Amino acid sequence: MAKVYKKTSGNGSLCLYLGRRDFVDHVDSVDVVDGVLKIDPSGLNGRKVWVQLACAFRYGREDLDVIGVSFRKDIWIKHIQMYPPATSNPPNTPMQEALLKKAGDQGQPFTFEIPRHLPCSVSLQPAPEDAGKPCGVDYEVKAYIANEANNLDEKIEKKDTCRLVIRKIQYAPDQLAAGPKADINKQYITADKPVHLEASVEKELYYHGDPIPIKVKVNNETSKVVKKVKITIDQITDVVLYSADKYHKCVLNEEFGDQIDANSTFEKEYRVTPLLANNKEKLGLALDGRLKDEDTNLASSTILRPEMDKQMQGILVSYKIKVTLMMGGGLLGSLTTSDIVAELPLVLMSPKPAGLISNLSRFNFK
Repeated sequence: MAKVYKKTSGNGSLCLYLGRRDFVDHVDSVDVVDGVLKIDPSGLNGRKVWVQLACAFRYGREDLDVIGVSFRKDIWIKHIQMYPPATSNPPNTPMQEALLKKAGDQGQPFTFEIPRHLPCSVSLQPAPEDAGKPCGVDYEVKAYIANEANNLDEKIEKKDTCRLVIRKIQYAPDQLAAGPKADINKQYITADKPVHLEASVEKELYYHGDPIPIKVKVNNETSKVVKKVKITIDQITDVVLYSADKYHKCVLNEEFGDQIDANSTFEKEYRVTPLLANNKEKLGLALDGRLKDEDTNLASSTILRPEMDKQMQGILVSYKIKVTLMMGGGLLGSLTTSDIVAELPLVLMSPKPAGLISNLSRFNFK
């Protein structure tokens, strides 16, 4: 086993073990969360031990909860009574067998099945001075000592709990469809013929960090001049759980000094790469779920399956490429000339590790 994730309660009675923190949604199924909890019953004082897995949407800082307003909404939660044991466990997974060797005689396995309709982990980029957990959708395994699983009137001491944040993730499908194409004809009142702009990408999906080749074709049948070409990529974050807010954040903005003369044609392929490294200061940018200070990337595009409830997803993420022909002013200035814009949908995801089987190719992207 390469690495064991371990968290011990303040009183030393509980110790949570996980062999991984990333759990993959394969569309037809989701990896089971298989862990082990080590329990020392000598400090329980007649109370029970529970372990829970919760998927929650966090939309405010944790330290503000002291004023009596909760900024966390549970999307889904499941409890298992660990001590005294209340149910029989399924057969141990190979991961649990390895963890039990680490935990010793007091270790007890637990297994959670994550429903397929739940969202993947997403976090919103905090301001540099913000502390605590970021806003977004997260998953947390928590073990705790209590008399009841979920009694709001029972106060559970921090020393009686231990917790580990995990991630639900998806990888890009094996087979990709052809990419989109946009055709725009722009007719100006001072010209008899139009400017035709065609923009296209070869694939429907690109990996985080890979260059995106964008083909641009222009047939300028007017007397106007295209001064330069601008390419932008916007991230659209749709916060659906508590409001109808939609946030548009530009994650790439590049201008190219290609001039397209009057009555001429033009064809060129531009390569652009949207990166989180160039957007570190943008508050509220959606990122793939982050574990502590580990590196992450721009949020992957949301995949919506037919049976999914949009409200349950918390945050929907999509991307849009804009190709803009920036026109010269002409004789009458900007009154008679406006820029020409073509838009293309873009799907960004992480590549699937070698050997992992993915079933995403049958479904539509957000």
